[in-house]
Amino acid sequence: MEFKELSYLLAIAEEKSISKAAERLYMSQSSLSESLSGMESRLGSKLFVRTSAGVRPTEAGLLMIQYANETLSEFHRVKDQIQDIKELKGGEVILGISSFRGSYLLPPVLNAFRMEYPYIHVKIVEAHSMNLEQLLLSGQIDIALLALPTVNPRISAEPIMKDEICLITSQNHPIVAKAYKTKTAGNIPLSIDIKYTTNYEFLLSGSDTILGKEARNLFRKYKITPVTYNESLTALFAAALAASGQGIAFTYYSSRHYFRNAAFLSLEKERNAIDLAVALSPGRYHSKAALALKEVMFKVLGY
Repeated sequence: MEFKELSYLLAIAEEKSISKAAERLYMSQSSLSESLSGMESRLGSKLFVRTSAGVRPTEAGLLMIQYANETLSEFHRVKDQIQDIKELKGGEVILGISSFRGSYLLPPVLNAFRMEYPYIHVKIVEAHSMNLEQLLLSGQIDIALLALPTVNPRISAEPIMKDEICLITSQNHPIVAKAYKTKTAGNIPLSIDIKYTTNYEFLLSGSDTILGKEARNLFRKYKITPVTYNESLTALFAAALAASGQGIAFTYYSSRHYFRNAAFLSLEKERNAIDLAVALSPGRYHSKAALALKEVMFKVLGY
């Protein structure tokens, strides 16, 4: 069985849909279905069954998915070792990061890395921290920027920076007039008491995100019923709308590098920050390119 077929198998398993997997693989649905049928014919067993929600693996499919993960991970390891023979004169490293943080933290890292290692290509995989952990464990990515604490104890992550959770809005929003100079040590010059936000519209991320959970915890603590019409936006979309004057959103202070003309307000009395950390794929060979990228990330982002 060819490596590309194993990649097809994993794409179908991850997307839980042949059509979505085909779109991700830049191929037609009929071609992917034909490839899957060929695999099933050679193995003499169905690998997926159709459901109302897409497809799910059979028992045989689960065995093949495990085989595909192990085989591609081992191939990636050998490829890394061969790449290292070139002494950073070629090859690639696969980096996992969330879309929101990647949009403003990654460009300066990649610029610095390209200046130092112009022949190494960085392939970017976007996912939430929990998904990134799984990709690290399976060896599908080499390195990731994660939010601590990690879920899986096998992942050893080194803290690189603290990122304070704060509010973002337009500089012309009336809430800014109620802000005061931050009294305690911190990076954000202005602060606001959460109780003063009661009458203003919030743009929220889903409750399954760090920002969404933090917002809802604060609302519950202070018995606030927020004015909100959008409660499941991505962090980037919510912050962008707030920065343009559409309301107030929760964000990370590091996003000031992206929203340069927005107003950021510390929740000084309830200050909360997350630790961001860099992790390498555990229990496998780490290429010189991955180690070099880690070093550059600490130089650019480290505190």
